[in-house]
Amino acid sequence: MAGTARQHEDVEGVDGGVGLTALLVAAARAIETHRPDSLAQDVYAEGFVRAAPACADWPLRIERVPDGDRNPLWGRFARYFGLRTRVLDDFLLRSVSTGAHQVVLLGAGLDTRAFRLDWPPDRVVYEIDREGVLEFKQHVLAELSAEPKAKRVPVPVDLRADWVTALTGAGFDPGAPSAWLAEGLLFYLPGPAETYLVDTVDRLSAGGSALAFEAKLEKDLLAYRDSPLYTATREQIGIDLLHLFDKGPRPDSAGDLATRGWSTSTHTPFDFTQRHGRGPLPEPNDALEGNRWVFAYKPRP
Repeated sequence: MAGTARQHEDVEGVDGGVGLTALLVAAARAIETHRPDSLAQDVYAEGFVRAAPACADWPLRIERVPDGDRNPLWGRFARYFGLRTRVLDDFLLRSVSTGAHQVVLLGAGLDTRAFRLDWPPDRVVYEIDREGVLEFKQHVLAELSAEPKAKRVPVPVDLRADWVTALTGAGFDPGAPSAWLAEGLLFYLPGPAETYLVDTVDRLSAGGSALAFEAKLEKDLLAYRDSPLYTATREQIGIDLLHLFDKGPRPDSAGDLATRGWSTSTHTPFDFTQRHGRGPLPEPNDALEGNRWVFAYKPRP
């Protein structure tokens, strides 16, 4: 996967590029946490935003957002991230309750699931991300006196480098069932890099493992350049997601896993909006129209 770096993606910490999007998601989780009808609670998210100078003017309560839920970024988009957090929380807890002994967060960013979810005993959570991101995260969590609820193992390595050696060197056991999560990650990677990552997860997964990831189906991302979600994100906080997303053709990772014997299901975010009774609904010129959440399970022998 070496050599796939694109402009602005090589910022080591959270001050720019893809790292800055981790703060966007943290701010969204903070807003979600303080909603009276919250779908997910992340009491640490606000600390990350307050610790980063780039976010000094970002709101952390929906009451402080101009136009409230009508604001495309801090209303609708933030609610999308809150829904995604809840759905993937449920996926991981369901996976470990049915036999997964270890959890791997690919591109973990500012994910705090090791600290805020109630894990069964003896579970291990591996967090893979670049060293600068994990250092910032650890500093903030230490300041907040946060204590993990599972054994937490940071794995400081770029996913374009030899992350398999780093992960197994940190104690990951390919012979034990695992729950893998690639939340908001794959569409930043070129297609071949996504294929390599999914192939590697398959190779490292024992029977009984599970994988969840987010995909985009659009053949032409720029067709949504004027979508209110992308426009508001660019104008309000200076993050051009369409610049960061890889614009090459996307592989059919769900189909590839199915051919290898995994059972897969693919959902729109709106499926879970209906299930939970809150979250984004379809709109014209909708940047969420092509988003899919994929859940895959590898059968036991």
